[in-house]
This record gives sequence, C-alpha cells and structure tokens, in this order.
Amino acid sequence: MSNSTASHQSTVEAAKAKAPAGQRVAVVTGAARGIGLGIAERLGRDGFHVVVADLPGMRAESDKVVDTITTAGGTATAADVDVSDESAVEALIQAAVQAGGHLDVFVANAGIAQVEEMLNYDSADFQKIVAVNLTGVYNSYRQAALQMVRQGHGGKIIGAASIVAFRPFALLGPYSATKWAVRGLTQAAAMEWAEHGITVNAYGPGIVGTAMWDLIDEKLAAKNGQQQGEAIAENAQSIQLGRVSEPRDVAQLVAYLAGEDSDYVTGQTILVDGGIQFS
Repeated sequence: MSNSTASHQSTVEAAKAKAPAGQRVAVVTGAARGIGLGIAERLGRDGFHVVVADLPGMRAESDKVVDTITTAGGTATAADVDVSDESAVEALIQAAVQAGGHLDVFVANAGIAQVEEMLNYDSADFQKIVAVNLTGVYNSYRQAALQMVRQGHGGKIIGAASIVAFRPFALLGPYSATKWAVRGLTQAAAMEWAEHGITVNAYGPGIVGTAMWDLIDEKLAAKNGQQQGEAIAENAQSIQLGRVSEPRDVAQLVAYLAGEDSDYVTGQTILVDGGIQFS
C-alpha cells in the first residue's frame, strides 16, 4: 500500500463518527493550532460538526482540538490531509461527507510562512510555499466546490489570505506573493461559482500572536540588532486598536462568513487587522 493510499484511508476512517442528522458540516484545514484551531473551536460552538484537518504528523494536536470541541458540547472528528496533494483533499471531502452526509463550509486555512530575505531564498523553499499556500488553497477551493455543486444547494468556501495580500512585509516576499494570489483566486472563484449558490471569501489577518509572528520577530530582531519582542512591538505601533490580535479575532470573522448573515457577501478578502491597512 502506498503512503498516499494509507493516508487517504486513515482520513476516511477518522470521520466514521457521524454527525447528527441535519447538522451543518464544516471542514477546517490547518486546524491543529493557531488561527485554524481558533476557527475550529468557534465553528464547533456555532453548532457545526467540525472536521479538524491537518498534517498526519499533527494528529495528536488535531485529536486534542476534537476533544476540546466535544467537551464543550459540540461534535467533531479529526482527519489527516496534505493540502498540496489534490487527491488527499478529495479524500478529506469524502471523509467530511461520510461524517455528516454533506458539506456546508470549507475553510482553507492551512498555510506556512517562511521568514527570509529574498536574496537568501532558494528554489526549493519558493516551490514549497507556493505548493502549500497557493496550490493548497486552489485544491481546497476546487474540491469543495465540486462537492457543493454535486449537492445542489450551495455552500460557503473561505480562504486564508493576509494583510500582506494588500501590503507586503519585508522578509515575507514569497509569502506575500502567495497571499496576493489567494485574493485573486478568491475573486475568480466567486465569479464562476455564484450560479451554484456558492460564496467564496477570504480573511486577511494582520499581526497575530502566533508562532509565525514569533518567527518574524526573531528574524527582524536579528537583522536589526534588537531584543526579542522589540521588532513585533515596533510593528504593532501601527495597529489603530492598540493591541496585537488573537486567533479568536479571526475566528469571529470566519464565523460570520460561514453563517447565513453573510449570504450576500462574495468575492471579498476582508481584513481583520485592528486597523493597520485600510482597503
């Protein structure tokens, strides 16, 4: 058995726990930690059966998120996926349908950050970030839409962009490029799939208290001769609301985009950055 086949089988097996009849089903990729974890927990509180999806190596963390959701009274299952592999994303969709009978919301949150000056970048690093942040979102959007079209009653597709989709940051050149591309892909998908009742939107976090921004702070501090924490504090001075955001800030926006109150919103990349960048 190939590794790919084994992974797909484990993905499907992970979703054997059925959601109650009529419950809405949401998939969140990159849900084992950070913003994805916050989104998964919020959608669980909002009544979705949440498929908590992340890399196989993150399975222990994914299971913990499932436990948190179920302990709080929600329902969830864990699943493995490498979003850069479209067949793995297809298997994830099948797992979600097995768990809940249908797919209502897909949050393409999975992504990576590489903090480096472009002069020091190599081709392999560039290809990797494109594979996850852009190809992974394309695979997720496409497979989710195919399932929603088959179902015939629309759905919500939501992608992870960033403030750098509007305003690139130094040391985040290729990362910025992938997020600009997600913004364009979101607009095109919204145009093509509106006839099927599918809305497609993206969220653009600013400076968030996650491991990614810890790494950015470390790299900037080393470059500028600063102490740990000084670089992120300096960047945070541009936040109008006066604080670095938390995953829950992003999760609240995603909850809106996943719910019926946003039924007339599509093709948008909405910033949730405390007022750094005005679109």
